[in-house]
Amino acid sequence: MTAEQPTALVRMADAGDLYVTWRWVDDSAAAGVGVVPEAQAGEVVRRFGAALPAPGVPGGLEAALSTGELASYKAEHELAQALSAAFLPYKLAEQLHELYVRGVRPHVRIQPSPRVAQIPWELIAPDPGLRLVDIADVSLLAPTGIVHAPARIGRSWERTRESPVVAVLDPRIPGFRADSALGSVLGRMDSAAPLAVRVAEYAGAERLTPRVDDPVAAFRRTDVDRAWLGEALRAGASRLLYVGHVTAAAPASGRSESATLHLTCTADSVGFAPVQRDHRPLSARDLLLGTHTLSDDPRSGPALWPIPSRVALIACESGGDLRFGEPLGLVAAMLTGGAELVTAGRWPLPTDLAFQRFGGAAPDSRPLQEAVCAIDAAHESPDPVAALNDWQRTQLSIWRENGDIAHSPLVWAGFATVDAR
Repeated sequence: MTAEQPTALVRMADAGDLYVTWRWVDDSAAAGVGVVPEAQAGEVVRRFGAALPAPGVPGGLEAALSTGELASYKAEHELAQALSAAFLPYKLAEQLHELYVRGVRPHVRIQPSPRVAQIPWELIAPDPGLRLVDIADVSLLAPTGIVHAPARIGRSWERTRESPVVAVLDPRIPGFRADSALGSVLGRMDSAAPLAVRVAEYAGAERLTPRVDDPVAAFRRTDVDRAWLGEALRAGASRLLYVGHVTAAAPASGRSESATLHLTCTADSVGFAPVQRDHRPLSARDLLLGTHTLSDDPRSGPALWPIPSRVALIACESGGDLRFGEPLGLVAAMLTGGAELVTAGRWPLPTDLAFQRFGGAAPDSRPLQEAVCAIDAAHESPDPVAALNDWQRTQLSIWRENGDIAHSPLVWAGFATVDAR
């Protein structure tokens, strides 16, 4: 994003019907309002939801990778056109098209309503063969109440960019085998794997926390618990990279703060989340409240875990709090703790093994691992939103060309970047 780049702010609200408003920051074009009838919005959302992986449903993962509408280019393209017809107001589409024919790529910043929080706006197709990410950079607006909260201390990338990258990479969860529900998400790692090669670059430059001589030693660790994480963040960090498991709160619960991040914390760790076998996960409530009511000498969450400028939460539904009317989940906790930019998952993400086993992807394909590398690289760049969108445009081009399941939007469109800058 640059000062010269036209920027549209798009906000959505659920009130039976779905209301969409937009305005251009520089007033270069007219603002507007659109309305999506409740029945139409509900039908398209249900249709899209049916195409997503559903690991907890028998056959739900296999279907998404084989017969679902995101598993073939033709079906996905038709779905993307239906999403655009429903949710992109005609007048806004006209304005975007005018910029497109002039060779101008705007930045579209979206604040979705809870009902449409899982929609991948980058993917929608205003015209056949043309996607929103083809003609615009796309990010999500951080909730205003969080960004401007009096107690929030934002951290600037420009001032911290040389500090270490704190990385939690596929940690071993106490009480859970590698092939269990909270087991390995990356599989067996070797030094030639793309993500291991990237980790080696940070380790060689002494920018990686934890310090390792062998990059493979950064994965599947048993010592990256909440105490370790707090110490690492308080020592100073430029970024936080988490690859692992998140347990999202169900939207019907109304308790977005119950979302949890799974580190290597044992059951005797102090925290608000219930114990699971030998393990107590770190919840959004922990990150927000710290040890309030849990200790005789309580400390706030941001004091215990001061969040760096840029955060990547590579996990299933790690951005799930956006589906709540009052988002107080992991993304909100990261922003409250000081982050200015958070990239998180919109929906359950298939592993590389799932792509190979159920989608028929090549045995050496690593869609999830390559996504981690792309997000990590974007977070090192001056403009992470544009950099991540560039990678998505590359994936989309390959998807158009050959329909390879390894380049399906099931992974590359599954990430949203929430920008508080």
